[in-house]
Amino acid sequence: MPADLSRRLVELFRWVDPGPESTHLVSDVSGWWRDPTVLAELGPALVAPFRDARPTVVLAPAVTGLLLGPLAATALGVGFVPAYKAGDGRLPAGATTWAQSPPDFRGRRVDLGVRDRHLGPGDRVLVVDDWVATAAQLHALYAICAARGADVLGTSAVVVGCPPAVAADLRLHGLLDAAHLV
Repeated sequence: MPADLSRRLVELFRWVDPGPESTHLVSDVSGWWRDPTVLAELGPALVAPFRDARPTVVLAPAVTGLLLGPLAATALGVGFVPAYKAGDGRLPAGATTWAQSPPDFRGRRVDLGVRDRHLGPGDRVLVVDDWVATAAQLHALYAICAARGADVLGTSAVVVGCPPAVAADLRLHGLLDAAHLV
């Protein structure tokens, strides 16, 4: 990854205090989407470690993944498949394979679904996400891929904050370590 991209990602990131009812700060990555250079460089940087594995599709979870996924897919010249979250009002029509994540950093279990017609045997999947703290959603996405007969090559994320053993098990590559965003 270009050093300039790493520096810009850190500069444009903010922690936001959502108010007295919240128990933690919330990450604000909106500066990334406003910067045209970051947008141009994110896709190629995310796919670089997996380019030689020749992914045939990029899979990413809603919501931020709907921005990152197409950037990565375009950089590879392949298609993009969104994973929808139950309860977010944008459920897919038609046959859908669902999986539930293990508890995330807030203790929530997230139901993720992918349209069956967009993922199947022979697909070589690169999963893309903005932030991996517990890898809970990745486990659900990998389960969906397995159920559909698709081969997961690994995951590329902008920020990685999960334990190294989890990252190694999931073949997770990150552009930034979460510790850099203090």
